[in-house]
Amino acid sequence: MEYAIVIILLAFSALFSGLTLGLMSWDTQELKRKAESGDADAAVLYPVRKDGNLLLTTLLIGNVLVNAILSVFLGSITTGIIAVIVATALIVILGEILPQAVFNRNGIALGARFAWLVHIFRFVLYPIAKPIAFALDKILGTELPSVYSKQELMKIIEEHEDDHNSEVDEDEERIIKGALTFSDKKVEDIMTPRTVVHAFDVEDIVNDELLKEVRESGLSRFPVFEEDMDSMVGMLYSSQLIGNDNIGAKVGDIASREIRFIREDTSLDDALQMFLKTRKHLSIVEDEFGGMSGVITLEDVLEEIIRTEIVDERDLHPDMREYARASNVD
Repeated sequence: MEYAIVIILLAFSALFSGLTLGLMSWDTQELKRKAESGDADAAVLYPVRKDGNLLLTTLLIGNVLVNAILSVFLGSITTGIIAVIVATALIVILGEILPQAVFNRNGIALGARFAWLVHIFRFVLYPIAKPIAFALDKILGTELPSVYSKQELMKIIEEHEDDHNSEVDEDEERIIKGALTFSDKKVEDIMTPRTVVHAFDVEDIVNDELLKEVRESGLSRFPVFEEDMDSMVGMLYSSQLIGNDNIGAKVGDIASREIRFIREDTSLDDALQMFLKTRKHLSIVEDEFGGMSGVITLEDVLEEIIRTEIVDERDLHPDMREYARASNVD
């Protein structure tokens, strides 16, 4: 009978020890996210894990109580130094190390299987555990959710993409990392520089030469200026030049006078919101003195998010900033 009791106590010791590590190592917010994403085990475990201090107190009290009783029974079976060695070996190896190693690898699955038993332990030990848990809540406060920095989130995404068990692929990794970092950049970091901006003067005449220039540029929008590039007054759309109605007209007479300006130091998330709000896909970039320093398009911002150049069959230069640098060297 005494040996049977020892085996049962060892099983409870292992269970308390394994549950302590397996359940407390999971963040409540993470369990909640898994439960809301359809993980059945997490849905069972979240109500148990939600009150962390009560759960921890219950499991530790149960573990200490079982180990104390186990030591008494082992002492009745053997005596002296042998009892100490046997008790220590059994409790440490079978009651601590082995169950914690198992629960560390399968915490959610095993925790969900024994959730009903945890409810029983919590009910039985509630008169002792609740006051201690209440004191811990008042002294230490409730558990704080884990909040990750952008760098940590990107590292997590990298690790998931590298793991063959993950659903995250290389394209998703690239786009997620782009979405996390694009707001840290400014308009001046991605704009097309003034030196390679294709613009027209209001006095330019729409003729065969200008139409050829428009076709060969591969662009659909052209800023229009008056006297110099620092005085932008409108936008010429290639669609406005379809047909022969405008042949011989001045660019200034047919160009749209709706034009948007944006500062160089504007963050890209603010620039994206502006594009979506105004429904204008190109803005003139101004420096701190009000001078024209370049242009930025919605496509430029999207390329920064997906970290890939969006190139169609009409693009002559996939990266206008690289083209500007090369032109300056030449």
